[in-house]
Amino acid sequence: MRQERVPIVIVVPAAIGAAFFIVPLVGLIVRSPWGDAITALTAPETLEALKLSVIASLSATGVALVLGVPLAWVYARVAFPGRDLLRALTTLPMVLPPVVGGIALLLAFGRRGLLGAWLNSTFGITFPFTTVGVVMAETFVAMPFLILTVEAGLRSMDRRYEEAARALGANRWRVFTRVTLPLIGPSLFAGSVLCWARALGEFGATITFAGNFPGVTQTMPLAVYLLLETNQEASFILSLVLLLVSLVVLVALKDRWLSFYSS
Repeated sequence: MRQERVPIVIVVPAAIGAAFFIVPLVGLIVRSPWGDAITALTAPETLEALKLSVIASLSATGVALVLGVPLAWVYARVAFPGRDLLRALTTLPMVLPPVVGGIALLLAFGRRGLLGAWLNSTFGITFPFTTVGVVMAETFVAMPFLILTVEAGLRSMDRRYEEAARALGANRWRVFTRVTLPLIGPSLFAGSVLCWARALGEFGATITFAGNFPGVTQTMPLAVYLLLETNQEASFILSLVLLLVSLVVLVALKDRWLSFYSS
């Protein structure tokens, strides 16, 4: 196939647009103190923040799977009044400023919040400024990625396999676990990884709802923010770690990401 010649009026702005994203990343790589990388990464506060980030992001992904997959199934299979509005509300955190999400969580689950006041007075349960609060904040901003990806997989799958399984006598739960889930496996995996990566990098909702307490709520992004004021070189190294994770996720899921948005 003959290569199409690209007009100069397309090449120039395209190159500038690409440079707008690439130059800051190159700057981060070039200006990072590679000689101090091991020291920065093995510092006790860094390891503590990394440990909390991994635990919280995996927990948020687990919660998203338990709650998000059924919600995606409802959106894909059940027609009811207000479905589009409900989908918009439950996926709003994808475009909502994270700090606003954190404030919303405080007003809902804070000690004086809509549900938080009752939980605190009745059971003595408080979520803000705790590790559980970190998981809640990360789930709030990350679960929409899983919901939309899984919903797209459910809409695009061939439902004749489910119908055949039911015709052979399988009940709904068996059809869902043995037929539906394997068929949407790629979408489920892609949504889970995207959800985990978003949770790992969450900052605004976490610091607003859970605070920034080392060993309790201080995740990697929060540690980067704190180090930026006290130890810039170390903050550059931690930023590179998060950058690498994000890059690996996007490159690995490129085809699935594009097919999701084209569905």
